[in-house]
Amino acid sequence: MSKQNQTVETNASVEDFLNTIPDPAKRADSFRIVELLKKLTGFKAKMWGPAIIGFGSYHYTYASGREGDAPLAGFSPRKDSITIYVESEFEGKEVMLSKLGKHTSSKVCIYIKKLDDIDQLVLKKMVLASMKHTQIKYPDKI
Repeated sequence: MSKQNQTVETNASVEDFLNTIPDPAKRADSFRIVELLKKLTGFKAKMWGPAIIGFGSYHYTYASGREGDAPLAGFSPRKDSITIYVESEFEGKEVMLSKLGKHTSSKVCIYIKKLDDIDQLVLKKMVLASMKHTQIKYPDKI
């Protein structure tokens, strides 16, 4: 029996969710990121699960057989930082991360405290490169 993916697209309101963010600076940054990603991806913002805002979607299947849908680009305004989701590997990722500005990162996450801490042009390039990699990896699934 396969485990159900918890991060699925919902009909919840992105605006309502963002308006629950208690920190006014993080709330304002989150609205700015929505606009930035909407312009960049060409997709409308949608809620994925209770706290992720995604743009577009693709269907993945892992070697293990687990499969599901995920946003092509996305972020989540978490308590400690804003988490921006990117592909685990794409061309130029490490170089772009080194030029991004004040952040920390893990395999698929970039953590920032505020939007003004990073170079937004570098962020745009990273999101586009991540999306391109996903579209090549899953060409029939978008």
